[in-house]
Amino acid sequence: MSDLTSAGTAVGGAPVGGDGPAAAGDPATTGGKERSASLWADARRQLVRDPVFMIAFLYILVVGSMAAFPRLWTSQDPRDCSTDRSRVAPSWDHPFGTDILGCDYYSHAIYGARPSMIIAIMATGAMILIGGALGLLAGYYGGWVDAVISRVMDIFLSLPFLLGAIVFLTVIKRQNPVTIALVLFLLTWPVISRIIRGSVISSKDLDYVHAAKAVGATNGRLMFRHILPNAIAPMLVYATIVLGSFVAAEATLTFLGVGLQPPAQSWGIMISTHQVYFLEDPWLLLFPCGLLVGTVLSFILMGDALRDALDPKFR
Repeated sequence: MSDLTSAGTAVGGAPVGGDGPAAAGDPATTGGKERSASLWADARRQLVRDPVFMIAFLYILVVGSMAAFPRLWTSQDPRDCSTDRSRVAPSWDHPFGTDILGCDYYSHAIYGARPSMIIAIMATGAMILIGGALGLLAGYYGGWVDAVISRVMDIFLSLPFLLGAIVFLTVIKRQNPVTIALVLFLLTWPVISRIIRGSVISSKDLDYVHAAKAVGATNGRLMFRHILPNAIAPMLVYATIVLGSFVAAEATLTFLGVGLQPPAQSWGIMISTHQVYFLEDPWLLLFPCGLLVGTVLSFILMGDALRDALDPKFR
């Protein structure tokens, strides 16, 4: 982890920039203005200059706008169907063609982004809040607190992800975005807890933490003001990558028949419904698969770039 705190101070509380004024030509100054020397500011500058990250980020922005505001992308109603135009090839009126029911396939693809993104965001948010909090408590307090939380983590880690998700969703028998996100969270939260736990253990014995404790900082202030900012970087990297994994997981579970069900709309349903027509009408599979692969790949590329930007070893 970086030796810099979130306030821009070095280990032990010494100012990063030194006591004297910046020398002429110092790279920390640009146009006569002092440039921020914090880890996050350096990471932001590196990410903005990274073309791979920016392309992936723009792609995710497009998919996010499709999920949040589908009418910006299409005026077609995905439920306006006619069997007379079943499986029509892509054309100007129907850029992605039509499905087996004669529905506009492009509008289905646009509206199908919403459930996948909602499930991924809900599962990742719950994992960060609950899994991250448990990992923080386990790493900071240690002892019996760490032992109990770690044994619970071991229990959930022992569950096979795909098999566990299928069993849980089959038992629940209510396949909607909330239940799918809950199952994904239950099967993945121990990973982020272990990441935070390890980061907290390595950070809590640093000099600036001992200095804050010596002046009377409470446990809450130590955890959230001094330790967590240094331990949060690996969690953000993992959370970015796992967003893409959850999008793929939703499509996988839907394809296997235990995820979302029609009349819901998602890329997984589009793939599951039209897989048998691949040889005759390949676009029915290629368009949803392309959107799915592009979204998952973009999240992974963003996570890799974020990891490199937040790790001083790569500078």
